[in-house]
Amino acid sequence: MNVLVLNCGSSSAKFAVIDPITSQQAVAGIAQRLGAPEASCDWVIDGTKHSRPIPGAHHEEALRAVVALLQELGLAESIVGVGHRVVHGGSRFASSMRITPEVIAKVEECVPLSPLHNPPNLLGIRIAQELFPRLPQIGVFDTAFHQTMPPVAYTYPVPHDWLDTHGVRRYGFHGTSHRFVAKQAVVQGQFDPHDHRLVTAHLGNGSSCAAVRDGLSVDTTMGLTPLEGVMMGTRSGSIDPAIIGYMATATGQSEQAVIDALNKKSGLLGVSGRSNDMRTLEQAAADGDVRAQLAIEIFCYVLAKAIAGLVVPLGRLDALVFTGGIGENSVLVREKVVGLLPFLGLTIDPVSNASHGRDRAGCITTRTRPQAMVVRTNEELMIAMDTAEIVQRG
Repeated sequence: MNVLVLNCGSSSAKFAVIDPITSQQAVAGIAQRLGAPEASCDWVIDGTKHSRPIPGAHHEEALRAVVALLQELGLAESIVGVGHRVVHGGSRFASSMRITPEVIAKVEECVPLSPLHNPPNLLGIRIAQELFPRLPQIGVFDTAFHQTMPPVAYTYPVPHDWLDTHGVRRYGFHGTSHRFVAKQAVVQGQFDPHDHRLVTAHLGNGSSCAAVRDGLSVDTTMGLTPLEGVMMGTRSGSIDPAIIGYMATATGQSEQAVIDALNKKSGLLGVSGRSNDMRTLEQAAADGDVRAQLAIEIFCYVLAKAIAGLVVPLGRLDALVFTGGIGENSVLVREKVVGLLPFLGLTIDPVSNASHGRDRAGCITTRTRPQAMVVRTNEELMIAMDTAEIVQRG
């Protein structure tokens, strides 16, 4: 049994065919640079990379090329359902679900909350419905996992009619990743499935943390949009909101232009002036680049403050879980963050940290209660598992 997982962005469409029972990935790839002459469909199968030009292709042509590829590989007939990543489901979806016209209408209502992500997500759904008319289509929402947050965690201290009339509240994102790594951490750390307290840190170009109590999200760092929270690759994270109006007046730009800069020109890139890639900045910092050093220090400092704050709703900490591209691979970031949190009972084990905890079930600290640990995320597998479960139910 295989599931096709689709993640459609504004200029790309990621895809993977996964057996949710064995966790085996038959093929994974991306159709990228869509709309440009150099558009291509790239994929990996059995560890070997392949590429096929699809010049000028947009989403529909790209997904047709993906279907043709799956037919060539003999995988198309084995697919039992299509799982779609949907970034913003607002407060309407607390779990993954089968896509119906009513579901599509509710996702469309969330477009103002996620104008960059939801439209391509919806486009991918519509094209997949046309290309796979007999297969069930399942929506897996980044925001769903965080719908268990209590009002004290998701309500902003603003006029209450903003929430009632305009839906202004904290929604949270990266929910599929937080949910997956929380489940894995319980297994790897041998925690009680019904009594555990975790802080999960999904760190990449987009970063967020979540407080997970007994498998449920009770707080998170991202908010109404993915701009709030910790420092990221190109996003500022939380700042004084008055900066927006101040910079608009000071520079003569529109407030939207300032928000765009906070989304696309800030974070690691903005502070360093060099890159949003932590690997590049670590090398530059080692070579003496002062701004790269500062960018890394701020990233780790802000992250440590957020982690400490998320222990409040948990009452105790069993594990700090690092995941995502930076969380899984940056020895330096983990060392610095854990080094700022000794009062939580965490002390880095340099040898285990250097090996990403591979020989200690992910543990990278001297103690296992509480501990810091590395867990590799697999959002595609989580989407495939949800899709298979709903298909089988139904």
